[in-house]
Amino acid sequence: MDPIIQKNKIQDRLLQWFEKNGRDLPWRKTQDPYAIWASEIMLQQTQVATVIPYYQEFLKSFPTIHHLAKADLSEVLKVWEGLGYYSRARNLHRASQIVVNHLKGKIPENLKDLISLPGIGRSTAGAILSFAYNKEAPILDGNIKRVLSRLFAISGSKARTEKILWGISESLIPKGHSNPFNQALMDLGSMLCISKDPQCPRCPLCHLCKAKASGTPERYPSKLAKKKISSITAISAVIQKGGRVLVNQRPPVGLLGGLWEFPNW
Repeated sequence: MDPIIQKNKIQDRLLQWFEKNGRDLPWRKTQDPYAIWASEIMLQQTQVATVIPYYQEFLKSFPTIHHLAKADLSEVLKVWEGLGYYSRARNLHRASQIVVNHLKGKIPENLKDLISLPGIGRSTAGAILSFAYNKEAPILDGNIKRVLSRLFAISGSKARTEKILWGISESLIPKGHSNPFNQALMDLGSMLCISKDPQCPRCPLCHLCKAKASGTPERYPSKLAKKKISSITAISAVIQKGGRVLVNQRPPVGLLGGLWEFPNW
């Protein structure tokens, strides 16, 4: 198939599917860069269903970037409590202070300045640019990697495939429709093109998918070797005096950074 014809079919079919089947998510009801940024940070390594109540509570507690920048870090971590990966909250808080104190409160509209902020990588920056500013910026989160790897039968090492997938992601964006197209790719990966038992018959791109044509869509993307999970053993002491309990705060970086705990060895 001619590459241009294939590209147009992918764009048209995916946008039509998304219009009827796209998920109703709270951060899709705004174009506020701050709210979208907060949602994207929370969605890093965390499922949508888990994020929704935290997102709503976070914006209730810190409705603007100025509220967040002025808040004490302990307040931010308290609202974040239970969501995990607390470095995300610390980076978001620090970045908000940089934006307020050095960028006049304006969240950047370009890739270079966005990725200079703590906690923002290329994919998160692409999401902010696409969803808040409707700029033609590519995204390559886990869902989109899986969709594109299967659609074009891309496999191999992470270094090799990521470069190719970034190029594909950028090339597919329809002019003026970056927001819905990127959202559609994310939803397709989350709802149909899932890791195990992908729902190929329901996929709008089924007849264009090289992995489906091969009969083995689950081969893509290539499986990465799992990192060995380390085990840490410690002994804690509960020290009480006069109705008070001794706790100390962990260093800001590293395991459970910034959290409070009983003294341990």
